Amino acid sequence: MMRWVVATGNRGKLDEIRDVLSGTTIELVPQSDLGIADAEESGLTFVENALIKARNACRASGMTALADDSGLIVDALNGAPGLITAHYAGVHGDSSRNIAKLLHEMRDVPDTQRGACFYSVLVLLRHADDPQPLIAEGRWYGRILRESSGSGGFGYDPIFFDPESNVSAASLDPAVKNRISHRGRALAALLAQL
Repeated sequence: MMRWVVATGNRGKLDEIRDVLSGTTIELVPQSDLGIADAEESGLTFVENALIKARNACRASGMTALADDSGLIVDALNGAPGLITAHYAGVHGDSSRNIAKLLHEMRDVPDTQRGACFYSVLVLLRHADDPQPLIAEGRWYGRILRESSGSGGFGYDPIFFDPESNVSAASLDPAVKNRISHRGRALAALLAQL
């Protein structure tokens, strides 16, 4: 059995990672269970932020660390909210305010130009100074709805439309979402490297 510390304070991310890895021999320990605070995400890219978070958790715990940095990239907004997805409206993790701001900014964008992508990068560090981190990424393409739909998921899921399923991410069964989402795809790619 391998034990990994998961470098996130986001309960939704942690639940998704746990669900995807539930059939493996990996035991996940949230960094909060070890008293590890979130790292300051000062990177200029998703990869840099994931590395910062993984290094922080590795150093503090002495364990292998898994970190995710992810965001919503909207074509009509030149990639925003991007790196500031979690605090787009100013307060970290306030999904309803983030959604309201995004919908307001896209109010005049026609349906044909509402393309978006959820992006996730995962970093696995075996130790804090690991010179060869495992890095995997996943993308989930869809579009931004004009109003919220569905009651599941978290973050921007109620306004992210998955064209293959023909519903919002918040309307998907969690097992389906975990298989087709950006994070699910990144986890599959990471597992393939192990």
